[in-house]
Amino acid sequence: MLRVSSPSPNFTKRRGTSKPDMVVLHYTATSSASNALNTLCSSKAQVSAHYLISENGCIFNLVDENKRAWHAGLSHWGGISDINSHSIGIELSNDGFSPFGEKLMGSLEILLKEILKKWNIPVHRVLGHSDISPGRKIDPGRKFDWERLSLSGLAIFVESKGILKVDRNKFVSDLKRFGYNVEVPFETLLLSFRLRFNPFVVGALSKNDVTIANNLALKYPVDVEKNNT
Repeated sequence: MLRVSSPSPNFTKRRGTSKPDMVVLHYTATSSASNALNTLCSSKAQVSAHYLISENGCIFNLVDENKRAWHAGLSHWGGISDINSHSIGIELSNDGFSPFGEKLMGSLEILLKEILKKWNIPVHRVLGHSDISPGRKIDPGRKFDWERLSLSGLAIFVESKGILKVDRNKFVSDLKRFGYNVEVPFETLLLSFRLRFNPFVVGALSKNDVTIANNLALKYPVDVEKNNT
């Protein structure tokens, strides 16, 4: 696995915190890692991430982990609105339609293990861009293998057969407790949740959706007071 330093000029100091407490995964939506690298390292583009992983598994280090990269945009998780200051951003070279290859996923697993251990970040704080930006972003998308990361102890992926009744208010309340920004249209929230935890499912809110959301709220409630400090 090759690691390459490719500094981006697009970063600032972290604000309100000295260390990251979450990781956000993205896809580049480009045809190649080189195209993404050009954008992420361009001062004109005004975007960046801490890392970019290419299709062949090469890890490009773009911004020091102690610094604030510009990858999350307008986002929210729990009590946090400045996600960039609280996170490490990882861009995955993928066009948004193709499966994520073995070399890329293998490098991602190695990198995540290092980051989570170094900064003591819990696995439920490994998030997708779609989690923190409902309706605005859909990456890393339905093709991304969250279950694989979960089996490796690097993320969470909750599977559950529906045992709770369909209750829209409870579903929204539980997702808020887990961390989602629920101040969006309900269908937008449902789509964002399903992209991560119930992919390939369409239609009305189901018992499975409600049960998974409840499990998330019970097992991984966000500490809003801590997030605001």
